Amino acid sequence: MKKCIITVIGKDTVGIIAKVCTYLAENGINILDISQTIIKEYLNMMMIVDISTFNKDFKVLCDEMEKLGEEIGSVSIRCQKEEIFEKMHRL
Repeated sequence: MKKCIITVIGKDTVGIIAKVCTYLAENGINILDISQTIIKEYLNMMMIVDISTFNKDFKVLCDEMEKLGEEIGSVSIRCQKEEIFEKMHRL
């Protein structure tokens, strides 16, 4: 299983989670775990997803998620491969 960490940060508006989850479902990406917090009017969401069946290059996923955040409006969506995320947080 190939895992990826997706973070979504920005001003909370209706439909952010729906749009992100719709993109993932349409691309065969399964959500394994999800956590979200809203502090005042800001959303902070972290997802662990399985990208084993994603048929595009990982860079494409990162670029498309970043573009989706821009389309939603002032939302930062970032992707990191699990192994890189774990190594960064061991230091």
